[in-house]
Amino acid sequence: MQVNVIASVQEARSEELLGRTVIVIDVLRATSTIVTALAQGATAILPVETVQQAKLAQQPGDLLGGERYSKRIAGFDLGNSPLEYQDPAIEGRRIVLTTTNGTRAIQKSSRADFVLAGSLLNAEACARKAADLNRNIAIVCSGTQDEFALEDGLCAGLLVRELERIWGGGCESINDLGLAMHHAYLEAEPQLERVLLASASGKKLTQLGLRADVRFCAQVNAYPLVPMLHGELMR
Repeated sequence: MQVNVIASVQEARSEELLGRTVIVIDVLRATSTIVTALAQGATAILPVETVQQAKLAQQPGDLLGGERYSKRIAGFDLGNSPLEYQDPAIEGRRIVLTTTNGTRAIQKSSRADFVLAGSLLNAEACARKAADLNRNIAIVCSGTQDEFALEDGLCAGLLVRELERIWGGGCESINDLGLAMHHAYLEAEPQLERVLLASASGKKLTQLGLRADVRFCAQVNAYPLVPMLHGELMR
């Protein structure tokens, strides 16, 4: 099996994802939010790229969620904070979600054989699901502003570690970024929350009064749930 870690959505090429299982990561915060929403009982997440697409896709009973520049979009029901999606009111509801990077990365990966939403919150379950699907794996770090984001890289490193454990070291090939992030995660693991808070994204969210989001997203293996793209919907 081969595992390639891709540094940002900008570097992901759709044709290179064909025939693979893609794990999309946006730790702060889109994939963490998707995992949390489905764990809370949302029926499905419809990830779209633009605000206009979200408004056009909304059906009666749907909730609109999303952010631009880390802030809730005007007129939307929800932002992109996973803590908002712990509200019991989302149970049984479909959510149309648009974010700056994460939902764009999901859309860009949609031609792969399988697309999973990964985060620190569900890393072990996500790695097991990806291994069970028996495809070469691409881990797409969404990044921020089309650049690499530390928190996504560390999550990729955790996924690589989990995959190595599952395969008993039987991975044929891990690209250099994947190896680097594996070692980076091992170094960061004892103080993971602190490292995320010190990252550029963590500092930005803290300045916006969203420090609690970073702390929540820093939890490892809090959920056994693995969102997968079925057609246009993540379930």
